[in-house]
Amino acid sequence: MASTEGDRPEMILRVATRLFAALGYDGTSTRQIAEAAGLNIATVNYHVGGKRDLYLAVMERAHRAELGAVEAAVKELAAAPERDAAAAVHRLVDVYVDFCAENPEIPALWMYRWLSDAADVTELERRYVQPLVGLVSTAAGSLARPGGADVEYLIWSVIWCTHGFTRGGVLDEAGDRRGPGDPRALRRFRAHLHQLVHRSLGLPGDPP
Repeated sequence: MASTEGDRPEMILRVATRLFAALGYDGTSTRQIAEAAGLNIATVNYHVGGKRDLYLAVMERAHRAELGAVEAAVKELAAAPERDAAAAVHRLVDVYVDFCAENPEIPALWMYRWLSDAADVTELERRYVQPLVGLVSTAAGSLARPGGADVEYLIWSVIWCTHGFTRGGVLDEAGDRRGPGDPRALRRFRAHLHQLVHRSLGLPGDPP
């Protein structure tokens, strides 16, 4: 069914997200986005703007989705009494892993930036990533122990691992790639992150 006029901006952003995640900003043209959306370039420009405008809108949309997914868990961690802190940390890890597994295009967008894609668009990390990392770091800061893990680098370790697992998976015994679509691989990855965070922070008891 053809999209209506009011649906077009959202449809264009979905298509642009898919292409930027698959090909990167530098590897995607406005013409490709228009053709994939079944529109002409003039219509895309009218509804959303040029390629840079599209990219900025896609990245803002991705950030809002990520923030919306983790915000409640971050607030829960920040407010958790010490006896409940370990459970709150693990819930936040699970929420983040689930979000990335269900929305693999969003880790892909950020991983392209790690490869210097869209190098002329410099403000996104300062606008979106650093505030979110800072929010989690502040919420988890009370868990830091003298001589223990660097909380900020632990947060980055979770991000790096989760993005890598979401996009690249791991090789099984037969050499086949297993990612978040494989329930067993996802369980093992989740358990690994639980252990990593639990032991790095020196939390009491055993990780769930």
